[in-house]
Amino acid sequence: MNYSQDFIVAAEALCTAGRFIDSKGWVPATSGNFSVRLPDGTIAITTSGKHKGCLNVDDIMLIDAHANSLDGKKPSAETVLHTSLYKKFPAIRAILHPHPINALLISRLFTEMLVLEDYELLKAFHGITTHQSRIVVPIFANDQNIPRLASQVDHYLDIIKGCYGYIIAGHGVYTWGDSIPEALRHLEALDYLFECELRLHEIKHP
Repeated sequence: MNYSQDFIVAAEALCTAGRFIDSKGWVPATSGNFSVRLPDGTIAITTSGKHKGCLNVDDIMLIDAHANSLDGKKPSAETVLHTSLYKKFPAIRAILHPHPINALLISRLFTEMLVLEDYELLKAFHGITTHQSRIVVPIFANDQNIPRLASQVDHYLDIIKGCYGYIIAGHGVYTWGDSIPEALRHLEALDYLFECELRLHEIKHP
């Protein structure tokens, strides 16, 4: 298949992001998946079963807005979680889904959501300009039925505004942005704040 220049640029950026995320230890083995929405509405997304720290352009595939492969490659089973977010938020251009240990531990301590408030680093999130802010990170039970999980997430996001990411319990975190750099910034901020909450929990419950 002859890919567009937009696809090539996005694929190379996803490979670079994968190496950075892997350097943080957030995508062990072949876990995680990343995507970018292209100007024509198609989506560049990591293929299934590839180590995200060793990605090359051949490990990125092209899908349509309904998660159908356009180049014959095999997408992740979780592709619908990406396409549903793109449908809901027209401004989103990138989605990152790693498996950082802090997110997994948070999901063991909190059952429905994690509230983050009064942290200076909240200003890392798009549109937030003061530490006197509050965001909610919902936590969803893991589910092998991905369309059902996507529907649960979609319903939640209809109710709660200003959400920057969510956790799948015992699994990983999803976050997004208007570009890969913004999504990476959100991911770094979430991981740092998750660690803050974990350490605070240790202090309160020695």
